Amino acid sequence: MRSRKDNIFHGIDWILVLFYFVFIFLGWINIYAATISETQFDLLNFSTEYGKQLIWIGLSFPIILLILMFEAKFYEKYASIIYVSFLALLAGLFVLGKNINGSTSWYAIGSFRLQPSEFVKAATALAIAKMVSDKQFNLKKVSVQVQALLVLIFPAFLIILQPDPGSALVYVAFIFVLYREGLPIHYITVGFIALFLFVITLFLGYTVTLISSLVLFVGIVLFFVFYRLRAFKKGWIKILGIYLISALFIFSVDFVFNQVFEQHHRDRFNIILGKTVDMKGVGYNTNQSVTTIASGGFFGKGFLDGERTQGDFVPEQNTDYIFTTVGEEWGFLGSAFVILLFIAFLLRIISKAEQQKSKFSRIYGYSIAAIFFMHFLINIGMVIGLVPTIGIPLPFFSYGGSALWGFTILLFIFIRLDANKTYEW
Repeated sequence: MRSRKDNIFHGIDWILVLFYFVFIFLGWINIYAATISETQFDLLNFSTEYGKQLIWIGLSFPIILLILMFEAKFYEKYASIIYVSFLALLAGLFVLGKNINGSTSWYAIGSFRLQPSEFVKAATALAIAKMVSDKQFNLKKVSVQVQALLVLIFPAFLIILQPDPGSALVYVAFIFVLYREGLPIHYITVGFIALFLFVITLFLGYTVTLISSLVLFVGIVLFFVFYRLRAFKKGWIKILGIYLISALFIFSVDFVFNQVFEQHHRDRFNIILGKTVDMKGVGYNTNQSVTTIASGGFFGKGFLDGERTQGDFVPEQNTDYIFTTVGEEWGFLGSAFVILLFIAFLLRIISKAEQQKSKFSRIYGYSIAAIFFMHFLINIGMVIGLVPTIGIPLPFFSYGGSALWGFTILLFIFIRLDANKTYEW
């Protein structure tokens, strides 16, 4: 087979590269719009947040070149070492990390700050791809499922301890990757049922939910009695067991919500469920976010003409709430364009993942698609008031060097793996 050492760009998917540049350009102009002031119009003012973001973008290019310089087999061979190394970086935060806004998530040297959790996602994706691509790895076996779960739990647990539960939530996305590679679907089914019961119990209360589930259980029993007697004789114990487990789970929701969740978590859930109206307190961010997006109308107010954006109505608008700038200044049309762009980007990654001849590359491709999708879904859902406020960035749009570099590494490792799909490893 022909070597690619003479040209690191040979075989790379330029469409994914184009998506990357479009995203970082759109992200930067929205950061500019969200942070510009009437007295600061200098594009190269590096003391501003939009100026600092330009530095992060510029420093991304050496990172991209470095990623492309390594052969694809390097990432598979050293996946475990990379994973353990980044776990050590996460653990080191509890000794050397700096506490900012109540969270010990950053290493700080002067004004320079680095958030390891943004890079651990790529390391975890490599570790999962390495583990699951092993020919002896069968996700139908419970022992193997536990091994995969542990790989995901370690980084998620260390991130929760910082505490940064929003970033840890992203690791749920890997369940879809494991399902693609053979994990039984009942894990996903149980997860969705548990989430549904949790939300319904919070909304209706455990008494109403228990009575409703009892009625459903009786209905299922009557169905089997009148129509499938033999099946009922064989399966009634399972049905009863499912109901009892569900009932215990419903009872536990109240305890978890009141004893495990922090007060601000409870407040955010209550606001989303409509049980509490707090436009000036905990619900202020969500209310201002939704109002700002709605104010953009169909066509938007125009670049730098968003009154609410320029008036700093939305807290954290250049980071977690950056999509509100898109909504106000670009309107429904611009917002729809950004959303469709992300969907096309995700479909491109999935399509390229399916084309991989290497199982390792395919699993890694699905992993980054799942990570990008989780960030996209939660962030957009948060700013339009569909999910509680969870502090995770919108890929390539939100301000921050660690997030930008983390997403860059995620994507370009896959671009390198994809470029080698026509070569013999």
